[in-house]
Amino acid sequence: MSYSDKEQWYRQIIMDHYNLPRNKGLVDSESYTTVHLKNPSCGDDLKIQIELVGDIITDIRYEGSGCAICCSSASMLTENVKNKSVQAAEKIISNFSLMITGQLGYDEDILGEAISLQGVAHLPPRIKCATLGYKALERLLLKSNIDDEDIQEVK
Repeated sequence: MSYSDKEQWYRQIIMDHYNLPRNKGLVDSESYTTVHLKNPSCGDDLKIQIELVGDIITDIRYEGSGCAICCSSASMLTENVKNKSVQAAEKIISNFSLMITGQLGYDEDILGEAISLQGVAHLPPRIKCATLGYKALERLLLKSNIDDEDIQEVK
């Protein structure tokens, strides 16, 4: 596949997730935990919600508004980590972070359709858009603080 064919295919994947989002819409249940993050530099506003049973993410949902990169990335994330262990999800987050920041050493096989976002590494202002859902999931899994001063947690 030529470079331009691959780029076109990636664009189609991104727009498919934007126009037909997967796992969109939150659930009103006490068995779910939710985090709400905003990226004020782009206007992205995203809630990620997970249900954990033991060490397995049995369900993951999202809701929010934002650019095509943010919303598509969140949709891809939900498909990729649903029914996976916390450890597997952490590995996906780590590999996505390497890819999206243009670093080497990531395993593209575990990224699923999120590999289509690799070109974002060449668009530094858009990296925050692509990583917002991943940062929210990481916050939920690790109960950690957001380490990016430009990303705001909404309480």
